[in-house]
Amino acid sequence: MNLIIPIIPASPQRPAKGGGLRGRQASNAARDALKLLLDDSPRQRDLLIEYLHLIQDAQGHLSVDMLAALADELKLSQAEVHEAASFYHHFDIVYDGDTAPPALTVRVCNSLSCAIAGSADLSAGLRQSLNGSGAVRVIEVPCVGRCAQAPVAVVGQRPVHHADAPQVLALLQQGLTQDLPPAPHSETSYADYRAAGGYQVLDELLAGQRSVDETIKTLSESGLRGLGGAGFPLGRKWAIVRGQPAPRLMAVNIDEGEPGTFKDRHYLEQQPHRFLEGLLIAAHCVEAAAVYIYLRDEYHALRQVLADEILALQAARPELPDLHLRRGAGAYICGEESAMIESIEGKRGWPRQRPPYVAESGLFGRPTLEHNMETLYWVREILERGAGWFSGFGRHGRSGLRSFSLSGRVNKPGVHLAPAGITAQELIDEYGGGMQAGHQLYGYFPGGASGGILPARLAQVPLDFDTLQAHDCFIGSAAVIVFSQMDSARALALNAMEFFEHESCGQCVPCREGTQRAVELMRLPEWDQALLEDLASVMADASICGLGQAAPNPLRSAMRYFPQEFTSVSTHRPEAS
Repeated sequence: MNLIIPIIPASPQRPAKGGGLRGRQASNAARDALKLLLDDSPRQRDLLIEYLHLIQDAQGHLSVDMLAALADELKLSQAEVHEAASFYHHFDIVYDGDTAPPALTVRVCNSLSCAIAGSADLSAGLRQSLNGSGAVRVIEVPCVGRCAQAPVAVVGQRPVHHADAPQVLALLQQGLTQDLPPAPHSETSYADYRAAGGYQVLDELLAGQRSVDETIKTLSESGLRGLGGAGFPLGRKWAIVRGQPAPRLMAVNIDEGEPGTFKDRHYLEQQPHRFLEGLLIAAHCVEAAAVYIYLRDEYHALRQVLADEILALQAARPELPDLHLRRGAGAYICGEESAMIESIEGKRGWPRQRPPYVAESGLFGRPTLEHNMETLYWVREILERGAGWFSGFGRHGRSGLRSFSLSGRVNKPGVHLAPAGITAQELIDEYGGGMQAGHQLYGYFPGGASGGILPARLAQVPLDFDTLQAHDCFIGSAAVIVFSQMDSARALALNAMEFFEHESCGQCVPCREGTQRAVELMRLPEWDQALLEDLASVMADASICGLGQAAPNPLRSAMRYFPQEFTSVSTHRPEAS
C-alpha cells in the first residue's frame, strides 16, 4: 500500500507542430520556480488540482505565467489548466497587469449558523478595523464546517471559533495563521488504535475467517445506508459494484460542504483509523485496486493528521491497497459524487448524468464504489456487534443511529449520536441542552440548507430517511440548524439561496440562471410568490443534479410554513408552536 500525496519534476518545453512555438510561452523564471515546487512528483493529468494548490500555497496566487508553465509540464493545453483553476473558489488567478491579492486572507463564514450568530457584524467590524491595510483582505465565504462554534473566521488557515474582531486582530498581529492539530484522542494514532483491538475485523476478513458474502449480509441487515445525504443502502451498493468488471476503484467523499454539517470532521479528528478500517473492509469486499479519499480543503490540520496516520498504516501494512489523499479546492458541488470524481481526475467539478457505480461513469472509466466517510466509520462496529446492535436503536418506529450536526440557537451545539427517528424537539431538549436563554423555537432546517425549513409546530416529526417528504423536506446529512423568534425564516431562506447561487457549477441553465434570478427576486421588499414558485418548479424539474433540484426547498418552505412573514414587509410575527 502506498499513500499518494503528490509533490512534483520537470520536462523540456514541447515545440508546436510546424517547428515554431505558438500561444503564450511561460517565462524561464516561472519554469524554474515550478521545478523547485514540483521536484520529482509524477506528471499525471489527474494531479492538476494538487499542483495548483502547491503554487497557490507557495505564492499566494496563480499567475498566468505559472499556469502556462504548469500546462507545459503536464502536457496539457493552457485552456484545460485555466478551466480547472478558474472553477474552484480557493484559487486566485492573477492576470497580466493585475495586482496580486494581499499576502493574507481572513475568511468570515456567512452561511446559516454563522449568520444567525452575527457573522455580518463580525465581517463589517473587521473591514472597518483593517481599512487601508494592504497586507490583509477580508472576504465572506460559505460554510467552513465549524457551525457549532459560530461565528467562525479563518485567519490564513487558522479557524477562530466564536470569533470576534479583537481575537482575529490579535492573531494577525502575532502572525498565527496555521491551523492547530486537533486534541489527541485515545485512539487517534495507529499504535493506540491497534492496541485497542483495531483492525481485528479487517484481519479476520483478509484471513477468510469472515466471508465477504456474510459481511455484506450483516451490513445489509443492519440497515446501514449512505450517510452523506442520499441514503442509498450500503449492502446493495456494494453488491452492484462487486458485480462490475475488474479493475474496480473506490472514492470516499469527505467534502462535507452542506451548511450546518460537520460530523465527518468530528469523527475523523478523534478516530481516523476506525474510518480507515471500514474503508479497507469495503475495498476488500468489492476488490477495489485503489482508494481515493477526497477531503475538503478547509480541514487543513485534519488533512495532516489523516496523512500521518495513513503513512503509519502503510508502514505496518504495505500489502493493503494504495490510498490516494486528494485535496478539495472550495466547491460545494464536489460533494455530489460524480462531480467529486471529476475533481479527483483533475477537472472542474461538473456533475455527470449517470451514477458513478456504472462502469462507463466511474473514476478513470472504471467501476467505482463511492461512499461518505461516516458510513464507513460504522462498518467495524456493526460487524463486531452484529446487525441488531445498529438496527436496534431508534424511536417512533424507526431503526438505527444518526449523527446529528446540531447548531443554531441551542445551548449545546455539536455532533450528537442519537436514535434515528428522534424528533427535533427531543433532539433539542435531550441532546442540545434546550434553547438558549430568551429564545423560543420558531423553526429549523432538518437537513442543512438544501433540506428545507420546518416550523416549530412540526418539531414532533421523526427525523430520518423517508419521514420528511410529506412536508417537502429531507434529512440529508442530518444537519439540524435551529432558529428562534429572533430570526426570520425569510432571511434564512435568502441566505440559503445566496449560497446555492454562489456554489452552482454553472453547467445547466435551470440551476445557473435559476439561483441567480431567485436571489434577485428574494431580495425585493415584496416576494412575487407565484413567480418564485414557477421558477422553483423549473429548477427542481430540469436541473441535472441535486444542487439545482434541492435549491428551491428553503424558498418553498418559507412561503408554505411562514406566511406571516409575507403579510407585511416590516412585520415579523412568529408562528405559535
